[in-house]
Amino acid sequence: MSTTSDEGTGTSRPALELALGTELNALLSASRALTERSAARFHSGLRPAAFHLARWVYAYGPTKPSTLAREVGMDRSSTSNLIRQMKNLGLVDSTPDPADSRGVIVALTALGNRRVAEALDLRGSEFFERTGSWEARDLATLVDLLHRFNATDLGAGR
Repeated sequence: MSTTSDEGTGTSRPALELALGTELNALLSASRALTERSAARFHSGLRPAAFHLARWVYAYGPTKPSTLAREVGMDRSSTSNLIRQMKNLGLVDSTPDPADSRGVIVALTALGNRRVAEALDLRGSEFFERTGSWEARDLATLVDLLHRFNATDLGAGR
């Protein structure tokens, strides 16, 4: 780790890495807070994890509860409980799995689709408020840099 200043920045690499960590923590905190608000918009009586499940089904379509649990990284019991709660609220429905009569397929209802769309609109509005006055090239730079950051294999250096 070099302590000399980087070309053009006048700031040492460790100071830049510390500043990056600070900004990433702020981004993650803001994202968590926005997820909480989005989840409350989806349904205020449900845990935020329910919105996580509904958002996945919204994006990828009807699925088995076991698949949903695996894809979102939740245990099957928690997933089943949240599906049951959402079903009782009319947000999801289940039908027999045509490939396995013992299983079910979970899908969003029209109400569930509408509520997810409203919650996602809130997220989009918040991001637009933060970047709406930015020049297109600045937004493109941020997108490019985040893509580059997210594409980095964190396990490669181990």
